[in-house]
Amino acid sequence: MTQRSRDASTPAGRALITGATAGLGLEFARQLAASGHDLVLVARDAARLDETADALARAHGVHVEVLPADLSVREQVDRVAERLADEASPISMLVNNAGFGLTRPFHANDIEEEQKHLDVLVTAPLRLAHAALRSMRARHEGTIITVASVAAYSPRGSYGAAKSWVLSFTRWANLEYRRDGVTVSAVAPGFVRTEFHERMRVRTDTIPSPLWLHPPRVVRAALAGARRGRAVVVPSTRYKLIVAASRLLPDRVVAAGALKPRR
Repeated sequence: MTQRSRDASTPAGRALITGATAGLGLEFARQLAASGHDLVLVARDAARLDETADALARAHGVHVEVLPADLSVREQVDRVAERLADEASPISMLVNNAGFGLTRPFHANDIEEEQKHLDVLVTAPLRLAHAALRSMRARHEGTIITVASVAAYSPRGSYGAAKSWVLSFTRWANLEYRRDGVTVSAVAPGFVRTEFHERMRVRTDTIPSPLWLHPPRVVRAALAGARRGRAVVVPSTRYKLIVAASRLLPDRVVAAGALKPRR
């Protein structure tokens, strides 16, 4: 575990962020560092982790640890869980952000590919939240934020199903653990201008411009919603309307009009 630091004092607490070197994860790291949080950054690419940690430590004077881990591998998830349980250096906020999507239909994917997808989107957040909650409940304070998606509100294959699990679990956990001083929250954005779709190698030029969100806005909304104790944050009026419509229309209609980039 590598560390980068200019100032180890942490009046704001310490946040552990998965998928922290790109997209929403990197934006969470930037905004939390700017507000004085020390950081533990988790991602697969060790070199990119070091580069990100150095930049954040220099820019904000915070203490930054890096923890390389592939969250599709149980042993590596367990290493991150062990860090969450370390009472000598407690984590006050967990951001479950790591994830990826699959471009082919469910039946066309190798089952091991689908299992890896499920492990990253569901199993890792489950195990990390479990580790974080044990520590946070003992201290009577803490925040867990998980990145979901508006895909959770429509029939969207295994990706939508995984994000639906995130929302269901979060709604329950926020009710259950608020009595212990812990907020459990999920942010459910639509299309966000990050590397996500580029890594999937899908076309995005067919998606109307008004449907795109920018990472700073999404992260600000997520953090503000968690501070207010909200279980689920949908960070734009346009997507709130889409979610509302999806609850009223039959599944076959929602599925036919589901927002999805083309190849």
